Amino acid sequence: MAIADDSRRNSRDPQAIPRDTRDPQAIPRDTRDPQTVSRDTRDACPGALQTHAAADGELARVRVPGGALSVAQLRALADAASDLGGGVIELTSRANVQVRALRDAAAFAVRMGEAGLLPSATHERVRNIVASPLAGRARTSVADIRPLVGQLDRALCARPELASLPGRFLFALDDGTGDMLALEADVTLAARADGFVLLLAGVPVRALPRPAAATLAAAAAALPEAAAVVALAAAADLAPPAAALAASPHAAAAAALAAADAAAADTVGVALAAAEVFVAKRGGAWRIAELPDGAQRIAAHLPGSGAPEVPQFGDPPRGVIPQRDGRVALEVVVPLGRLTSAQARVLADVAVGEVRLTPWRTVVLPDLGSTEDLEAVLGAHGLITDPASPHARLSACVGRPGCAKSHADVQADAMRWAETVVIPEGTRVHWSGCERRCGRPKDRVAGGVTGGVSGGVSDGVTGGVTGGVSGGVTGGVHDIVATPTGYVVATPTGYTGYTGYVAATSAGYEGAP
Repeated sequence: MAIADDSRRNSRDPQAIPRDTRDPQAIPRDTRDPQTVSRDTRDACPGALQTHAAADGELARVRVPGGALSVAQLRALADAASDLGGGVIELTSRANVQVRALRDAAAFAVRMGEAGLLPSATHERVRNIVASPLAGRARTSVADIRPLVGQLDRALCARPELASLPGRFLFALDDGTGDMLALEADVTLAARADGFVLLLAGVPVRALPRPAAATLAAAAAALPEAAAVVALAAAADLAPPAAALAASPHAAAAAALAAADAAAADTVGVALAAAEVFVAKRGGAWRIAELPDGAQRIAAHLPGSGAPEVPQFGDPPRGVIPQRDGRVALEVVVPLGRLTSAQARVLADVAVGEVRLTPWRTVVLPDLGSTEDLEAVLGAHGLITDPASPHARLSACVGRPGCAKSHADVQADAMRWAETVVIPEGTRVHWSGCERRCGRPKDRVAGGVTGGVSGGVSDGVTGGVTGGVSGGVTGGVHDIVATPTGYVVATPTGYTGYTGYVAATSAGYEGAP
């Protein structure tokens, strides 16, 4: 295609980039400082019933508490996406799913209800619950918080006043590995050996007790069929007393189980109480972090002791993960979180009972006897199992044509760029079609990781995104943001023009490496 006279200069010269794409002071303040956010617009966060009219058609988002999908539910999603939508299941940064280009949104909602994915019409958009994907399975798991996911979901849906929570409000349950902490959910319960730490907007505010070790041990010994209690005891590495093994009174076991359930209910109750306080105080805010001193203001109304220890951040599961029962789990990277219906069916074919969606837009296959031959099967369908792949550290918003606000087809550009790029461990790169940076992962700088993004790829037209972020940057999230005149990069240390960026124009792409 023809290149404008100044396009070659623009693709190299940072001075040719409009200043508001380089100067953080010119970025709308609500994208940088949540303390000042106050919204008076309607919460348009989509659900399965309240869909969003996107540029490519209706979009429905289905909440998946804890990221847990049965094989049957995954197949139902795959069929609905291909029969009624664009044939792609998009994985979100909250371990939910969404389907675009719906031709019949009402029929889609019916199918989700039949699959058990729409248990509450009034609360469907507020069931945002993420959880450690290998809780109770991984050797590093401190507590099996899987039962708490279901308890929290049911209790949330049972409180009418919480139907008014914003669709962006997020709950998180961390099994003690610390993999959920970087998300800075509005309400997080992080397990530790003697209980939970309650965090609000990432700030530790309360220490909450867990059921006594003796109670759990007695329940596990006296009533082995109580699977939830047995799992909790195993997760806490509790050995049942010999006396309890010798005499297994059913009544004692029932009482122990009731005590464990009551303790769990109390824990969930504190989390929901925090949400209720937020509803009362939020004004126009959508997140606790948007309230001035929000964490402490809400904590003042909650039970429990203050000044808990700060939990340690942990890494998400990567590659093949040994389970404590001798089996393994496998993390599957879905490029840009776009899972085709055909790929979803392949995952359903190889999964053992269920899959676990993660906030990193990946899918974990737990309880596998072996991954032999499985990685080749998945790779043949475009699914990635190598944790060092650039796709494991690459994300993008929907871009054109799905979003009318986007300046570029960022997903196509990002996929081409990923063919030759090197993204070091601890660094994530997010492509955005505009300054809103939708879908951007949370910053988490990994200590000791330095360098930037290197390599490049031709865009197949007249140039490409080449070169990389200048060295010396320590991990974190690097943003490649489309503007009306081209791409720029925001790194953890500032803004810079991107060498050889592709300029997106109304007529196509212009630029040169």
